[in-house]
Amino acid sequence: MIETTVLNFLSGKLRVPVLAEVPEKPPGSFAVVEKTGGGRSTGLKQATVAVQSYGETLLQAARLDDDVVEAMAELATLTGVGACRLVRDYNFTDTANRRYRYQAVFEIVYY
Repeated sequence: MIETTVLNFLSGKLRVPVLAEVPEKPPGSFAVVEKTGGGRSTGLKQATVAVQSYGETLLQAARLDDDVVEAMAELATLTGVGACRLVRDYNFTDTANRRYRYQAVFEIVYY
């Protein structure tokens, strides 16, 4: 599963917890990996993956987002991953729960 690959990869690169979902009692800063789409063609798989970076301040969330983007630039060095491209990243503050958050969206080709 590409979600597990990205989660494990980022866990080794970031200094914050990297999770598959927002916990009930979240830590101050953390990242969440979510596959939002995908497909298959000629033996290759494609996935759209969103990584949400949470921080206690907007600046912390933005810095974590930068760290995520830098780390994901190296994802294609893994065996089984052919390419990883940043589609976009943006402020995605969770106003309902009052949590600062950025989101980076990536297109990943893997096999």
